[in-house]
Amino acid sequence: MRREFRDAKVEGTGSGFVWDKMGHIVTNYHVVEKLATDQSGLQRCQVFLEDMNGNTFSKEGKLVGYDPAYDLAVLKVDVEGGKLRPASIGTSHDLVVGQSCFAIGNPYGYDHTLTTGVVSGLGREIPSPNGRPIRGAIQTDAAINAGNSGGPLIDSYGHVIGVNTATFTLRKVL
Repeated sequence: MRREFRDAKVEGTGSGFVWDKMGHIVTNYHVVEKLATDQSGLQRCQVFLEDMNGNTFSKEGKLVGYDPAYDLAVLKVDVEGGKLRPASIGTSHDLVVGQSCFAIGNPYGYDHTLTTGVVSGLGREIPSPNGRPIRGAIQTDAAINAGNSGGPLIDSYGHVIGVNTATFTLRKVL
């Protein structure tokens, strides 16, 4: 899923993944933060999806929930039954350092980009958009760049084990 929103004031892109067949999409709060704070009450964006046959289409997504403390948000799109395939959700409880993992997203607008790496650390603490720490984060050396935010981190079985949230540089968190 690639998410874009545009109006006279706001433009941005990010990634996300389909949570269920009812059209709920998980992404990062910081990807949709401007929607969350929009006082117009619209809180909508354009969501680009791919159906089970590989065809790309777009739908209007509505922000239906968010938690800045965990940098998570949920969008909802209305799609006819059977068009969406939810991600296979795994668990992070059994992860071990050194285990293979893969980041999927749309860095710099390049759709369907997969990078590979390993779980480099577990139980990390990273800052959330509201400044409070997110505890229990998974550290990976898989390349995560602008546009990957909100996309899934998956294990070698294709199960979602995390949400790509932050890239750390020597100067700042992106």
